[in-house]
Amino acid sequence: MKAFFVTGTDTEVGKTFVSGALLQQSVKRGKRAIGFKPVASGCERTIEGLRNSDALTLQASGEPVLKYEEVNPFSFEEAIAPHIAAKRAQTSIDVKRINQAYLALTQKDADILIVEGAGGWRLPLGNGQFMSEFVAQQQLPVVIVVGMKLGCLNHAKLTEEAILNDGLKVAGWVANHIQPDMPYLAENIASLHEMMLSPCLGEMPWSDTGEPDASKLSLDWLCP
Repeated sequence: MKAFFVTGTDTEVGKTFVSGALLQQSVKRGKRAIGFKPVASGCERTIEGLRNSDALTLQASGEPVLKYEEVNPFSFEEAIAPHIAAKRAQTSIDVKRINQAYLALTQKDADILIVEGAGGWRLPLGNGQFMSEFVAQQQLPVVIVVGMKLGCLNHAKLTEEAILNDGLKVAGWVANHIQPDMPYLAENIASLHEMMLSPCLGEMPWSDTGEPDASKLSLDWLCP
C-alpha cells in the first residue's frame, strides 16, 4: 500500500479538496483508495455522533467505504484548534492512538491511503505533541497544498523547509486556486516553481460549485 500525508500552507487552503480529488481519481484508475483524517474539529452533532465534513468527504471519495470512526478517530464539536477543543472536551489527543488507527488502515485491502492533516504542518496536539510527529514516525511522504493567496510564497517555502528538516520526503506541491481572481496568479505560480525544491504535482482550478477539477493534477506519482 502506498501512503501519503497531505498538509497545507495554512488552514482553509483546500487540503480536503485535493485529498478528495486524489482519492476519486485513484478510484477512477481502478485503484482501491481510502482516506484518513486523524483529527478534526468543527464537527456537527448527529444521531450517529460527531461528524466532520472533511472526514465525510474522504469517506465518500474512497473505495472501499470505511466506517466513519476508522476515517476520523478524534473528532471535536468546536471549530477551534484541536488541542484546545480536546481540553475543553476534557479529553486528550494521543499520537500513539493515531498511529494505531493508521496501522489498522494499512491492513485494509487497499492500494492507496491518503492521510489528511489539520491546519498546517506543525499542528499542536497538546501535551507537547505535534501532528508532524506521527508523520515522522510513519515516514510518510508529504504533499503540500499551497493555497494561492497573498503570502503563500513564504508559507509554502517555510512548510517545505520544515518538512525536509524533519527528515521527511516532500512528494510535491499542488497549487490550489482558492480565490476566483488572485492578482498575478501566474507570476506567483512561476515563483513557486523557482523557489520550491520539490516538484509541482499540478493545479486545482477555482471551483464555484465545490466540485474538484483534477484535469491539471498529475497522478503518475500516485498510481502509474
